[in-house]
Amino acid sequence: MIPACFRHPNREASSSQVPQNLTTCLYQTQLCNSPTHLTLTWSKTLFSHSLTIYAADSFSFTISVYPSTFSFFRNRPGSKSIHVTHHHYQKIKIYWDFTRAEFTRNSAEAESCFYIAISFNSRLEFFLGDLQNELTRRSGLIMTRRIPEATLLSRREHVFGHKSYVSRADFLGSKHEIAIECSGGVLKVNVDGETSLIVKRLGWKFRGNERIYVGGVEVEFFWDVFNWVNNDDEVRNDSDKNGNRNGHGVFIFQVGDGGVWPEMVGPEKRLMRKSLSSAAGLAAMPSVTLSPSPSCSSVLQWAEESSDCGRSSSCSSSTRSYGGNGGFSLLVYAWKKD
Repeated sequence: MIPACFRHPNREASSSQVPQNLTTCLYQTQLCNSPTHLTLTWSKTLFSHSLTIYAADSFSFTISVYPSTFSFFRNRPGSKSIHVTHHHYQKIKIYWDFTRAEFTRNSAEAESCFYIAISFNSRLEFFLGDLQNELTRRSGLIMTRRIPEATLLSRREHVFGHKSYVSRADFLGSKHEIAIECSGGVLKVNVDGETSLIVKRLGWKFRGNERIYVGGVEVEFFWDVFNWVNNDDEVRNDSDKNGNRNGHGVFIFQVGDGGVWPEMVGPEKRLMRKSLSSAAGLAAMPSVTLSPSPSCSSVLQWAEESSDCGRSSSCSSSTRSYGGNGGFSLLVYAWKKD
């Protein structure tokens, strides 16, 4: 049975474009023998599943992970040669294989049985996944040395729910599941099923930060639920047509020199622009919480300033270099839906 046949066409077309999950990861790697920040944005909607690979001033390329959520066919392994504008139009090659990829429930990001790779002059510069032998067999690349390890600087995830929002992150080599619950004026943070923090009276404490421990690692936690607390009545009476209420909660988990935020591109940029457009009529809502640029949110500026680089006016949120103490940031945008 095809759902589109039994629903209002305008509503179905609109809701099919709303992300079920959207995750952006920022890696420090090599591109044409030069240090580069590489952004990977995984997006999953009702009818599509894609990955956008982006390097500032160099290139942007989108791969269809699956042709359709309802499709019986999966993409075949592929490759694409691209000329990189920032490096005198030198040519790189991107390889991918998602034919057997496995995903964690409700996540757009591949978990295992896949690979993404970038080569330059027949030398591997970036590799993500666990099918190295498959890549070697298909690409013909000669692995003469150890595969370079890309450093994950930060992860930004958009999650959708009613009162509970789940994200996952790797803190210093240890994977954890983080659940954020917000209801009745109380904010609760659970890590791997155990309560790590409870914040009461959110009407007064709609922004703040606390220190928690995740798997023995000290993590600075920031939250901003201003939109939820102060605009609940307006949002409830003026939901957007997609079922996502205007506004979102912002949560940051920061280890060491965090605050290196990936630039918003592709579906993530469109999502934030749509949120801005739908909230344009809410004069009471400060513009600082609505900007699609993550560095413009007050709590995000607060998190940036907590790191040494963040205190320097000469550093920008998208170009700061990575600190050498194992820093990592998880940024969660939590969107309420009906």
